[in-house]
Amino acid sequence: MSKLNKFRAKLTERGFDSALISSKANQIYLSNFNFDDGFVLVTAKKAYVMTDSRYEEVAHKTLDGNPDFEIVLPKKRMFAEIADIIKNDGCSRVAFEESDLTVELYGRFSQTLKSELGEDSIDVKESGVCSAILVELRITKDEGEIELIKKAQAITDAAFAHVLGVLSTDMTEIDVALELENFMRKSGADGLAFDTIAVNAENSSLPHGVPSTAKLKNGFLTMDFGARYKGYCSDMTRTVCIGKADADMKKLYNTVLEAQKMAIEAAEFGKLCKDIDAVARNHIYSNGYEGCFGHGLGHGVGLYIHEAPRLSTGAGEETLKVGHVVTVEPGIYLPGKYGCRIEDMIVCMPDKSIADITNSPKELIEI
Repeated sequence: MSKLNKFRAKLTERGFDSALISSKANQIYLSNFNFDDGFVLVTAKKAYVMTDSRYEEVAHKTLDGNPDFEIVLPKKRMFAEIADIIKNDGCSRVAFEESDLTVELYGRFSQTLKSELGEDSIDVKESGVCSAILVELRITKDEGEIELIKKAQAITDAAFAHVLGVLSTDMTEIDVALELENFMRKSGADGLAFDTIAVNAENSSLPHGVPSTAKLKNGFLTMDFGARYKGYCSDMTRTVCIGKADADMKKLYNTVLEAQKMAIEAAEFGKLCKDIDAVARNHIYSNGYEGCFGHGLGHGVGLYIHEAPRLSTGAGEETLKVGHVVTVEPGIYLPGKYGCRIEDMIVCMPDKSIADITNSPKELIEI
């Protein structure tokens, strides 16, 4: 069953006969069409890409031949055009993306439907399910999605290999981030999966530090970065050492590396996500770093950089299932001193095996 039909079936189960999709990621998920201005409208009869002349040519290149979608270039105001389609398709209960649509847009959408179709003929009050359905569907990646994520990660791996050849103390943290970003774009990335992190020395103790104009100096350099390819994200972190690492730095680095390897080894189909987190966390804490690993072990990756499931202490009864793509990224952070994180992406494959799709070296590299 196609993604669109799975979505439509779940809408029907919850009592809706149509849905307005407003977020770019979910529009790509359902239609494979990447655009920035418009909506995807799904009814029981048809699905519509609502856009304008700026996207007309590429919309036809992408969607012509796909019987599930019709391209609509509104001849009147967007919501009025949508109201006409909803009326013509006989819809009476419309879902919307509750986690994306702003209060202002919801007000305009709701008011337009009521004025065009009549106060009592349409219900857009009680959604609260559309985003939840799409989260539920997106958690399981199919073969095509996994291939796109692998391509994004291959670009990311290549960027790391490239930056290792140019790192020097003449560069700033911003220079490092830009070098990675420029390489990924030149290598075929649509864009960045998220804002690149490149933090050195004492700044490396900040898990989500922002690159600064500080020049690189002796100490850890943590780089957390990822490419976006045809809408799908990759996510990788590597920590290297500018200059020579001392004994304490080597101990910290190797503790993180061992924790990551142990967690990947422990990741199995059907295993509780919180138990995978516990493997890494217990190893870090038992080596004298209790309280220095504050974030979860990992998260799902797909059209959004942070998706379900989570590998964390708060994951409840969530288990690792076929089609899950998750990061494994333990870290140790000593405030004001330095920090280290190592991150790969793993996939639970159709045969229930676990594949690490990150191919960059992880042993300590001294520059």
